[in-house]
Amino acid sequence: MEPQAPAKAEEREPAGREEPEEREKKVTWSELFFDLVLVFAVTQVSALLHHDHGWAGTGRALIVFVPVYWVWVGNTVHANTHDADRPLNRLGLFAAGLCGLLMALALPDAFGDRGPLLAGAYFGARLVLAALAHGRSRRLRRTPVTLSVLISGPLLLAGAFLDGSARIWLWALAAAVDLAAPRLTRRNMVRLDFDSGHLAERFGLFVMIALGESIVAVGAPVASAPELDRGSLAAVAVAFALVCGLWWVYFHLAADAVRHGLETAAVRADVARQVLSYGHLSLIASIIAVAVGMAEAVAHPGARLPLGVAALLHGGCALFLATFGYTRWHLFRSWSVTRLTAAVVVLLLLPAAVLLPSLAALALLTAVVTGLNLVELALVRRRGELPGATSPSLAS
Repeated sequence: MEPQAPAKAEEREPAGREEPEEREKKVTWSELFFDLVLVFAVTQVSALLHHDHGWAGTGRALIVFVPVYWVWVGNTVHANTHDADRPLNRLGLFAAGLCGLLMALALPDAFGDRGPLLAGAYFGARLVLAALAHGRSRRLRRTPVTLSVLISGPLLLAGAFLDGSARIWLWALAAAVDLAAPRLTRRNMVRLDFDSGHLAERFGLFVMIALGESIVAVGAPVASAPELDRGSLAAVAVAFALVCGLWWVYFHLAADAVRHGLETAAVRADVARQVLSYGHLSLIASIIAVAVGMAEAVAHPGARLPLGVAALLHGGCALFLATFGYTRWHLFRSWSVTRLTAAVVVLLLLPAAVLLPSLAALALLTAVVTGLNLVELALVRRRGELPGATSPSLAS
């Protein structure tokens, strides 16, 4: 999580005004608009991975995904700790959205001629956020935003004017700095006062939109095809069922568990950093990988999936499921037995995925995710909780 400056006095409730109870912070329309712009950048990362899904291509996609995601996280936390509907904050969010749009436009050729545009747009987004967060303060506080302005942003800019492996290594270093920044600035983070419900909702909405965009990525090529055959329609239906299954995994139990864990944590900032910043980075990245694999399977339902595509499909799904083991541990110090087991099963089915037609491989994966949801539903109904859960409602 990225700590921001506390809300200014004029952004709080007027002195002397009494409320019968504290009102829950709501997601604003400007925040939702900002999400839609940034998700376009996520789809561009997916397209980048689709063109090169080998190990090198996956690494490059991850390197450029981190700054996109960190722009979203920083502005999300600022909106959480400030009044996002104040004109200045709203204009700042729009400015960051424009920078996100420019980053998205640069992504298809980020490691080519559009590298300077990507780096410049990222640096611009961080400068806007730094100006909003620090305001007129003359004191330079050590926050992730500050580190991005002083270190990761300049690294991206420097790398943008280099070629080949030099650019890749500098950008990888910049991504590493961004990832380490919340930990390096933990002392400031523990004093962060944020609205847990609003923050959990914002990250959940981003997962929701990313899942929806994966359907668009799968359906758009089929819609533009000159003919619709039964195989393609069947593949689209199975892909939709898989996305529904992944939606169920997150929103049936985990979303409420995240909110409860944030509200009851002794040190909210530590849980927020692990579960939201890092955990959801893994979740969104895995959705991108699954979307690429599904798009290839739907495009050629009767052919076998190349090993790289099958690895993205199964590896992305396994990562999505295994991430809940990571988040459960940081929330409740217990393991998500059912989801970790399902993640292992998904990986064990990878050899079969490259031997079967794409439609069959996709259906097999969908069956595993559907089976996981049915098993968890039965366990909750029978026992009132999942193995390792601390409460029936916290079986994430």
